[in-house]
Amino acid sequence: MALARSIQDREGEGNSLGGLGVAYHSLGDYPKAIDYQQQSLAIARSIQDRQGEGKALGNLGAAYISLGDYKQAIDYLQQRLALARSIQDRQGEGKALGNLGLAYLSLGDNKQAINYLQQVLALARSIQDRQSEGQTLNNLGFAYYKQGNLTLAESTLIAGIKVYESLRGRDLKDNEKVSIFETQRSIYRLLQQVLIAQNKTDAALEISERGRGRAFVELLALRLSANPTEQFPTPPNIAEIKQTAKSQNSTLVQYSIIYNDFTVQGKQEFKESELYIWVIKPTGEVTFRKADLKPLWQKENTTLDELVTNSRESIGVRGRGGIDLSYNPNPTKVKQRFQKLHELLINPIADLLPKNHDERVTFIPQSSLFLVPFAALQDEQGKYLIEKHTILTAPAIQVLDLTRKQRQKVSGNQVLVMGNPTMPSVAPKIGEAPQQLTPLPGAEKEAKEIAQLLNIKAITGKEATKAAFIQRLPQARFIHLATHGLLDDFKGLGVPGAVALAPDGKDDGLLTANEILDLKINAELVVLSACDTGQGKLTGDGVIGLSRALISVGAPSVIVTLWSIPDSPSALLMGEFYRQLQKNPDKAQALRQAMLVTMKQHPNPSNWAAFTLIGEAK
Repeated sequence: MALARSIQDREGEGNSLGGLGVAYHSLGDYPKAIDYQQQSLAIARSIQDRQGEGKALGNLGAAYISLGDYKQAIDYLQQRLALARSIQDRQGEGKALGNLGLAYLSLGDNKQAINYLQQVLALARSIQDRQSEGQTLNNLGFAYYKQGNLTLAESTLIAGIKVYESLRGRDLKDNEKVSIFETQRSIYRLLQQVLIAQNKTDAALEISERGRGRAFVELLALRLSANPTEQFPTPPNIAEIKQTAKSQNSTLVQYSIIYNDFTVQGKQEFKESELYIWVIKPTGEVTFRKADLKPLWQKENTTLDELVTNSRESIGVRGRGGIDLSYNPNPTKVKQRFQKLHELLINPIADLLPKNHDERVTFIPQSSLFLVPFAALQDEQGKYLIEKHTILTAPAIQVLDLTRKQRQKVSGNQVLVMGNPTMPSVAPKIGEAPQQLTPLPGAEKEAKEIAQLLNIKAITGKEATKAAFIQRLPQARFIHLATHGLLDDFKGLGVPGAVALAPDGKDDGLLTANEILDLKINAELVVLSACDTGQGKLTGDGVIGLSRALISVGAPSVIVTLWSIPDSPSALLMGEFYRQLQKNPDKAQALRQAMLVTMKQHPNPSNWAAFTLIGEAK
């Protein structure tokens, strides 16, 4: 009995040491991870714990892969494989084979890597492990690509995408689909590389589109459908993409950031290598271009992601999106950074963009590019992009097809303007005491001026409650909210963002993105003239936040901000926007004119470039 207890204690000790090893591995401290796994291995062998021994061997192999010592990794993984087979541990066998494949891939021995990965694939299929099957097809496709076998790489990756997409079932919640998609992004990028290497640029555009906004598209389609059992829309083919450009009467510009990346034990090592850009004209002409991103980190010690952040900071935009009013921007630095972004994002396609500044250009960004103020990008002469083009954005081409359908369903006929509500209290951090948000007298002035222009009364102060907003929502055609926008996920439901409204005793006054998803909007346009409303959680599905929530529940056009504009230029810009809109129903052109007017009085881009129109122009 005592001996059994002693063995149990040793087994527990070995498991704890192994757990510590895994924890240090995830922290990137591989030598410490190896030390703990070696101790775990010694205990497992001393008490003849075959399962524990196998785990420790596998973890040691993975740690040596992460260290870059592939020969040592292979030694441990071969031991792991033999042991797993001897005790018929099918899962362990699959992991060992998979990591052996990765180790040989990293050594550049593609033939041996393919041999092991094919064994994993057969095993995953025999035990119906769909997740491993998808991951292995991804890795196998990569191995064929490295080997130069592009045809086999293409068919393998397409099979992998089909497996992954079968895992995103209809009964999953939106945030669960987004979460699953995050783990599957690399296969879409890799297939684009394989297709571009074969000069199949149209097919690569289809995959670029297929790999973005899927959960968003499904959410939108479900809301638009009268029949909830209807099949989800399939990703658009090239003919449908051309048709969307034609029906939008806009030149679509789709960006795809390509990384030299590979996943090892769930840890992704990657660097930006290229930017793929497709331009789809309303005529149906599709052109592919690319920009080399490697010089950014090879010569300039930066990345595209850092360049976007630094460009925003150079005009005074703080990390959380607000403006530092005491900040005095250095015009030279601002110009350099916005010109660099222009050089990467616009120069490769400048000749393809419309010459008439009234013709629309719709940018479909990806990742950090969602935070780029496209209007403020400057050419070599210092001219801003908004001076030459009418600009919109969208999270995916297929989303535009669905917002156009939403536009046809607009039924509201009134205007709802709210500004500077009695501010709710919000805890700055979890566990801290709530503090009342600062009042926004400039937002109240803005709301009253717009209301006067539109011959209605603005709702402000303690009247501007969530209940008042929801009550007027069904009748509203235009909705304008001038208040604080917040970036946090207040309910912990994976949907960040909230709009500050007045508390009324029954609720805290925060209208969260998650609550918006339960509403129905019949409006043609929603304007969130508040800080950070265009931001949120950046994912492969786009920006998860307020803009996505509003479009999902019926708004075909949303104007949001990429940071908070100071009161005076914000009031000027918004007032001018509605004046222009009364003359011309094109929202993109109205926003452009409003920016051009504001720019004359407030030249720093921080004062006029934050607003972005998502969705429909008319």
